[in-house]
Amino acid sequence: MRHFKYSFLVTAVGLIAAFLWGGPTGLFIAAILSILEVSLSFDNAVVNASVLKDMDPKWQARFLTWGILIAVFGMRLVFPIAIVAVVADIEMLEVTQMALNDPETYSTHLLASHVEISAFGGMFLLMVFLSFLLDETKELHWLGIVEEKLAGIGKLESIEIVIALAVLWGLQGVLPPEEKLSALLSGISGIMLFVLVGSASGLFEEEEKGEAVVHAARHSGLMGFLYLEVLDASFSFDGVIGAFAITKDVIIIMLGLAVGAMFVRSITVYLVRKGTLDEYVFLEHGAHYAIGALAFIMLASTKVHIPEVITGLIGAAFIGLSLVSSVRYRNKHQSQETKI
Repeated sequence: MRHFKYSFLVTAVGLIAAFLWGGPTGLFIAAILSILEVSLSFDNAVVNASVLKDMDPKWQARFLTWGILIAVFGMRLVFPIAIVAVVADIEMLEVTQMALNDPETYSTHLLASHVEISAFGGMFLLMVFLSFLLDETKELHWLGIVEEKLAGIGKLESIEIVIALAVLWGLQGVLPPEEKLSALLSGISGIMLFVLVGSASGLFEEEEKGEAVVHAARHSGLMGFLYLEVLDASFSFDGVIGAFAITKDVIIIMLGLAVGAMFVRSITVYLVRKGTLDEYVFLEHGAHYAIGALAFIMLASTKVHIPEVITGLIGAAFIGLSLVSSVRYRNKHQSQETKI
């Protein structure tokens, strides 16, 4: 329980604030949003854990402190306001006042930005999935020979970028003419951001040993931290937009999603501390396949509406199947070791 003490603290503060702001109704909606956030983001926690386990303990702690502040106020309040300001060409202060005083109009503007948001987030998550799927150094393959063959394609330099651009090109064929350019620019931006965050640590690599290695490691921690925050942002886009189907009150949305985001971070740290990814070896695979599914769902949502429950069920199915496979894999190897 010690891994979740801050989550329970944030839950208490968040739900009390929701009650003071919106009364019993606000409290109830915030609780529902927090549960939805946790249930839809478990795959996010698993992928976060795969990155976090290799980070310095200080950066792991910063992920829980600075990271939650960025997640709550940055990604779930400020960033949606910034998106509306840019897309609708309205001043940030005016959009902020609109979000607080005229949530109906604000939600209309935000929903009008759905194509740009989905194209950006979808392409970033697609790059996360492809980088894992096409990793030629990956030794363990959940789907056996099929996944092994796909990983072999990773020998082609930058092939994941080529595939992602091909998907984005294909998306152009189904979008209305007035949305094609914005989706293209947003999608390319998502790919560029993934490449920049993923490769920026190379700026700090030094051949000298000793202090130079420590210096490089610290900056790699920073790059890992930035990568996790962008990943969280890509996950949060759909959640923020989906939350408006439940309530138009941005404060209640922020409080509810904040509670959920804190629990997702605590789950991430728990997975790292308990070595869960080492025990359930296919869990990381399942999470990445869930991310791949979410990426395609976000891209498809630029054309058709897909209920959040479908996204959650698909993610849960991949996680569940990967857990079953992990248990079977562990039991099989334990039995083989016993025979030896």
